[in-house]
Amino acid sequence: MADATVPHFANDGGIDKIRIGAREFMCVGARPPYDHPHVYLDMGADDEKLCPWCGTLYVHDSALKASESVPAEAAWHPTPAIAAE
Repeated sequence: MADATVPHFANDGGIDKIRIGAREFMCVGARPPYDHPHVYLDMGADDEKLCPWCGTLYVHDSALKASESVPAEAAWHPTPAIAAE
């Protein structure tokens, strides 16, 4: 699935701003089961993006890898679904 390579970030702590290394990413709100619909966000040439669903401000930090964040616990790595046999 294509979104498996798109970094996901969660804001369980409800903080105002999360620094991330990606410009294209998914905001999930809080981790499941308290998540909001997973929103694909693209900063484009901007250095920040506001999630329209939960209001978290994401700020690009070029010192971070695409899957990294500050705070570190904001990076979320969803478990891939297991295909039914």
